[in-house]
Amino acid sequence: QVHVVESGGGSVQAGGSVRLSCAASGATHGNLYMGWFRQVPGKEREGVATIHTTSGATYIRDSVKGRITISQDNGENTVFLQINSLKPEDTGMYYCAAGFDIVAGLLTNPTYWGQGTQVTVSS
Repeated sequence: QVHVVESGGGSVQAGGSVRLSCAASGATHGNLYMGWFRQVPGKEREGVATIHTTSGATYIRDSVKGRITISQDNGENTVFLQINSLKPEDTGMYYCAAGFDIVAGLLTNPTYWGQGTQVTVSS
């Protein structure tokens, strides 16, 4: 069992940055991937970034490459999502998730989900 809790969302001006945190607890070992998903209004939830907790390998969705990075603090079992050059279309709910399956580098069908944290970008 893995428990994940997100934090760090809020209201940000366009062009600014936000750093989201995901604290993981429980069985955070083995071949575990952690990822960030977002759901923006009117669109399906999509994975934006994934990190393999053991190797540290990362994968970023092409559409947000260059603006988003994912990293981890192994000692704190925390994964971070840094979003720079925020745009109004980045507004949405951001979810942290954990699981064991990936497709094209991105975490898919996560086993564990957080409750999400809202990011609102104003122009």
